[in-house]
Amino acid sequence: MSGFPPELTPAEGERLTEAIKDWALAHGLTVRPPPAVIAAEADPAGILATAVPVTLFPSPFPQVCFNQGVAVQKSYNELYASISQDEEFLARVVKEIGDSDDFITELWKVHLRVKEEGYVQHKSLGLFRSDYMIHQDTPGSAPHIKQVEFNTIASSFGGLSSQTSLLHKYLASTEYPLLEQAIKRGILNLPENDSAAGLAAGIREAFIEYGSSSIGQQKCVIFLVQGGERNVFDQRHLEYELQKSEDPLVPVFRLPFADTLKHTSIAQGPGRQLLYQPPQLPSHTFEVAVIYMRSGYSTGDYPEQSAWEARYHLERSAAIKCPTVLTQVAGMKKVQQVLATPETPSNPSILGRYLTKGPSSVSNLVSTFTNIYPLDETEAGLKARKIAVDPELCKAYVLKPQREGGGNNIYRSSIPPFLKSIPESHWPSYILMELITPPPVKNTILRNGKLEHGGVICELGIYGTCIWDQQTKIISHNEQVGYLLRTKGDQSEEGGVAAGFGCMDSCSLV
Repeated sequence: MSGFPPELTPAEGERLTEAIKDWALAHGLTVRPPPAVIAAEADPAGILATAVPVTLFPSPFPQVCFNQGVAVQKSYNELYASISQDEEFLARVVKEIGDSDDFITELWKVHLRVKEEGYVQHKSLGLFRSDYMIHQDTPGSAPHIKQVEFNTIASSFGGLSSQTSLLHKYLASTEYPLLEQAIKRGILNLPENDSAAGLAAGIREAFIEYGSSSIGQQKCVIFLVQGGERNVFDQRHLEYELQKSEDPLVPVFRLPFADTLKHTSIAQGPGRQLLYQPPQLPSHTFEVAVIYMRSGYSTGDYPEQSAWEARYHLERSAAIKCPTVLTQVAGMKKVQQVLATPETPSNPSILGRYLTKGPSSVSNLVSTFTNIYPLDETEAGLKARKIAVDPELCKAYVLKPQREGGGNNIYRSSIPPFLKSIPESHWPSYILMELITPPPVKNTILRNGKLEHGGVICELGIYGTCIWDQQTKIISHNEQVGYLLRTKGDQSEEGGVAAGFGCMDSCSLV
């Protein structure tokens, strides 16, 4: 639709601002305010919330690209479930990174400790999100999606994403038809988005698959969270969806990762059931069926050795983990690089051994890959090193560590000086990714009560849920469950909404 999103008069901007602020607060499209908005000492009790940064209009997004992302999600779920079962492959990748990434090394040590005494829980739950950007080789050429990354831990914004879709549907029904450049009701193609309900359904299914308690305790789900979490409402939406279940009832508790050893214990005996005593009800003990991790993905979650002991404590327990250490390691950027490095006679693709649906599912996945290179001493790695240190060639690339969360990537001309600032022995822990070239899109972002209008870049995330057995290799649950659209100003190079760079958005399919 040409002329969309439309230009707004100042009065229309004010009207939409008020409508969005009120709807967002009324429907939990919110975060705890950042210190730049409200100083911590001004809200010591943590009673305040503010509307998340959000676009005034759903951004136009090619339907063919949206459908492409939806169509491959189940194959991606299967791929990463299968990779998490290939300990030999993961061990090799961890070894290639070596001691240059202490975080991955420590994670792997947790796995090896549990492996030595034997795992008691073989089922794994994955709440995944595959992130893409639209790529156009040249202006006017057919658009297609290219994968930015695949998230295997704390795949966030499923709660806020479904609310953003509802916000834009509300505005399309009530506000857009009243603009000077009116948008008629029903003219926008706004896809359904059940991300919150779908992710919660995956947790519920794992809760059921855990089975009955063998020690006579009531079962529960633990949301393992960071202390002082600002993005709490995103998590709460999943919790509230989960607690709609009546058969079975699913008790849910939030537990700060730092308090793991304080409030949980492992039952005596070979079963190693994880027991939780709520601090507000110390006389009552629950058996933890599922641990949903919204923490544990960055070095900041492990400030001291006791945090790694807590992770080991959880990993060795009978609770179904989302994710296990092996699944978290499978989400390393290095794994993405190994999968996506262009195939050569001396470096054949390994995808075929992980997917059961044959060549078509492999080719569909490969079509979403962008060029990613190692920075090791292989032929591809040496070629990538030359690009990364070249002041001109580096401008078409981004350098990525193994970290999750926003703010970790090194872009374009910043790459050569960054590499010079670290030991060359640490270079193999990074990957070099060709930047994706999205088509130009304009929109208006409402951030902290102020409107920002201009060019934007959109990143599509497709959610998936998967349950599999590490021992039998059987996948018992595999679903695609909704989507996320994050948008940032085209001058910003990081897209993490909670990190303060991007905003929530939804798709108007074109």
